[in-house]
Amino acid sequence: MFKTITKFIVVASAVLIAVAPIAQSHAANPIKLGYAKCAHCTPLSLVPENAEGGAKIEAISFNTGNDVLTALMAKSIDVAQLTYLHYAIALDRGFDVVAISGQINGGSQILVGNDLPVEPGNWAGLKALIAQYKSDKKPFRVAASRGNAQDIHMRGAFAKHGIDINKDVQFVNIPNPSDHVQALRRGEVELITSVDPFASQIRSLKAAKFFDYPYDQAAGKLTNLILTRSDVIASNPDGVAAIVKAIVKVNGMMMQDKALFAQTIHKVTGLDLTIAADAVGNLYPDYAIHRKEALAVATMMRDLKYIGSDVSAKVEQHLDYRFLEQATGKSKNELGY
Repeated sequence: MFKTITKFIVVASAVLIAVAPIAQSHAANPIKLGYAKCAHCTPLSLVPENAEGGAKIEAISFNTGNDVLTALMAKSIDVAQLTYLHYAIALDRGFDVVAISGQINGGSQILVGNDLPVEPGNWAGLKALIAQYKSDKKPFRVAASRGNAQDIHMRGAFAKHGIDINKDVQFVNIPNPSDHVQALRRGEVELITSVDPFASQIRSLKAAKFFDYPYDQAAGKLTNLILTRSDVIASNPDGVAAIVKAIVKVNGMMMQDKALFAQTIHKVTGLDLTIAADAVGNLYPDYAIHRKEALAVATMMRDLKYIGSDVSAKVEQHLDYRFLEQATGKSKNELGY
């Protein structure tokens, strides 16, 4: 009975999302936006000051995306910058989430220990080195922050190049990306896939060397996604619309003014401005919601056993392009559908 009721509620919510009109008013009710302290997330700190129509938006930073998702589900924030991975995980767990905008993609780097005899981009050489470690009965330790975009990018790239992350290497979870540099310095891992600007910081400090960008897999460069809940859309559609419109505006600013992008990263993370400027080169502002790639991410996550069910249908049902259409004047087919 409980499952039946839950299913009814989910379906009813999806119907409401699909048909409810976006209300218009001169000023939106106050709304809270949460984001993580990664390089491509930091421009969201500029959303409040770039909101129009008297919208009252509060932008709140969190250490990790998982913290942001927790806050969204606890209803302590209304809108969240998360990733396509968090979207699939939330749907797998039956959470009430609705994707309303993209934001910025990219930001992933695979880094290897300075002493490892492998050249940048040489996957055959990396695979041979891993095989040698295995033959010598030594663990080849690879790290990421489990459940973030860099983790899935790494796993997808490994699979693409014939490296079994469950059998060939030993995975180490380092939840906070700011701890990645110390793990490398202490020799706790041989390889790490980190997020900018921390990846650029690691290279600047020469704690590791660059190996590759892990974009040669089904998820591509996909990273950030803006999510909310159906109750927020129902109670404050103007606030949601204001946030999406401001994100579109801020994305344009980041594309046109790389110096401002770097300064924003520096201001939010406290990292050196030179490191922030390096990170910008690996970031791709993109407010579209990429439906096909989102489905590919969900499939990859199920194959990697990150989620326990096929959420493909839910991925499509919980995409709401109306706010992007309103903000950009484009159709959903032009916005990634």
